[in-house]
Amino acid sequence: MSITPHVGTIRILTVDDHQLLREGIGAVLDGQADMTLVGQAGNGLEAIESYRRLRPDVTLMDLRMPDMSGIEAISAIRTEFPNARIIVLTTYAGDVQAAAALRAGAAGYLLKSLVRKELIETIRAVHSGKRRVPAEIATEIAEHVADDALTVREIEVLRRVAAGKSNKLIAAELEISEGTVKTHMKSILPKLDASDRTHAVTIALKRGILDI
Repeated sequence: MSITPHVGTIRILTVDDHQLLREGIGAVLDGQADMTLVGQAGNGLEAIESYRRLRPDVTLMDLRMPDMSGIEAISAIRTEFPNARIIVLTTYAGDVQAAAALRAGAAGYLLKSLVRKELIETIRAVHSGKRRVPAEIATEIAEHVADDALTVREIEVLRRVAAGKSNKLIAAELEISEGTVKTHMKSILPKLDASDRTHAVTIALKRGILDI
């Protein structure tokens, strides 16, 4: 027998490809009289369909999922439902991922490690129309807002550097010359304020530019 939530209850949809995480969120919400979990989805495509069907007050969205990423799902939902209130739940603290999620329309950003401590407060804040982003991530976004972004080709090169590939192999895979690969690396280093190739990869992973 289903229980009808009382008036004023915040209806929540959670989207994550890990069932245990979804169940954990359900357990956190279970003790809240003003919240109810109305649905779950395992990827971005399911998230869009579930949002259309359930019209939740707040959606909790992972970023890295199969078939469609969280950022793509946020953008799609917000295009169709401009007033959708979405909170990103992720393990990634990088400013690039956070900034992309906020540009797509997310109103909140929360690390999964802080779910038990801050999830309830974040849901209530976003439901009331506020934005919630951890101070350290907001600071990172502000610090890099004026940076020159890496081009798509530079990211392709750096991704292969991260995989341990030589300039010769990178050139062959991208069908460019070794000299062009070196030119791209010369452009990448100052953009990331990196001292060498390894440092550039480390920074790119930390900021969420690369996902390996």
